[in-house]
Amino acid sequence: MRVALLSYRSKPHCGGQGVYVRHLSRELAALGHTVEVFSGQPYPELDPGVALTPVPSLDLYREPDPFRTPRLAELRDAVDALEVATMWTAGFPEPLTFSLRAAKALRRRLADFDVVHDNQTLGYGMLALQRQGRAAGIPLVTTIHHPITFDRRVELAAASGMRRLTLRRWYGFLAMQGRVARRNRHILTVSESSARDIATDFRVDPARITVVPLGADTEVFTPPQAPRVPGRIVAMASADSPMKGVPTLLEAFAKLRTERDVELVLVSRPTPGGPTERLVESLAVGDSVRFVHGLSDHDLAGLLGSAEVACVPSLYEGFSLPAVEAMACGTPLVASRAGALPEVVGEDGSCGQLVAPGDAEQLAGALAVLLDDPDRRRRMGEAGRQRAVQRFSWSAVARGTADLYARAIAEAAC
Repeated sequence: MRVALLSYRSKPHCGGQGVYVRHLSRELAALGHTVEVFSGQPYPELDPGVALTPVPSLDLYREPDPFRTPRLAELRDAVDALEVATMWTAGFPEPLTFSLRAAKALRRRLADFDVVHDNQTLGYGMLALQRQGRAAGIPLVTTIHHPITFDRRVELAAASGMRRLTLRRWYGFLAMQGRVARRNRHILTVSESSARDIATDFRVDPARITVVPLGADTEVFTPPQAPRVPGRIVAMASADSPMKGVPTLLEAFAKLRTERDVELVLVSRPTPGGPTERLVESLAVGDSVRFVHGLSDHDLAGLLGSAEVACVPSLYEGFSLPAVEAMACGTPLVASRAGALPEVVGEDGSCGQLVAPGDAEQLAGALAVLLDDPDRRRRMGEAGRQRAVQRFSWSAVARGTADLYARAIAEAAC
């Protein structure tokens, strides 16, 4: 099959969607399919055999000058003007503007593909692509990792005053995403939990949703050869957002630090002077907390493998690649009983300990028990590695995704 894979931002270090684009495209190509990725900035890191077609935006959120105002000469058309105007008025334009640009880029090229796959853009341009594709017998498949309505609820609950008003505006694109999702015929998601939430929050017919869990590269994410660092806890949070549960983890870590020699490494890039940095300062744990970001897969695997315990304290996860990657490294987990995490980690406690989301006391207790019990850590690590290898692989993701492509193509031909 010839696949057009669309993603409005795809660099792996920007979060799970970029990881998804890279590994899915590689494994689809390994199965013999032809994959061309259409992406806005930041562009993806792709493997040999996968083509990239840039769909450039104004890149208004790039480092080191996010929320920049572009020069007038940079504006190329009405979509660019819309992007700037939405940013100026506190909205997030990229899902809409990328979808419009992608629809334009594919208008004359639809015949080059058998299927178009949208990675959670859910912009109005996707409806235009769907109409064009239907006329040409080329279906649209959409991945929704989870409905971002959860992100909005958690952030609004943590905000007050003017911040609540700006957040409501920022998340204004969700109304569009819900409307587009309800008109999609083929939706792919990553967990049964996400499938239920998509059906509820976006009011999508559950019969249109197919679940294909995500994977980990179990040849890169492997148990370490070197000894683990005593007392080291590692957690990953791709965004400085309340939903990732970092405040709960920091409070739990502050309690642990009064009782034992521990170190916390957070794979995150907190907002300078933002809530995470302020909490680290107020808890007086700055000498024991380290932030790292921009790691390669090999470096990340090394870090996860160096820890005695990994932690996923999120208030919600549609899947949780960090949990699978930690398990693949044989690192025992403490994770929140939230979203899809019980599906990923397992309910029986053999691979990780589940705790109530947002409960710092319970989280500290679970971490302490594991840090004090090397035999249990070893058993959990071995069981986690086995679960990751048997259940979560990118080759299985590609096969499941290709099966949905085939069904969509057959349906479009009728």
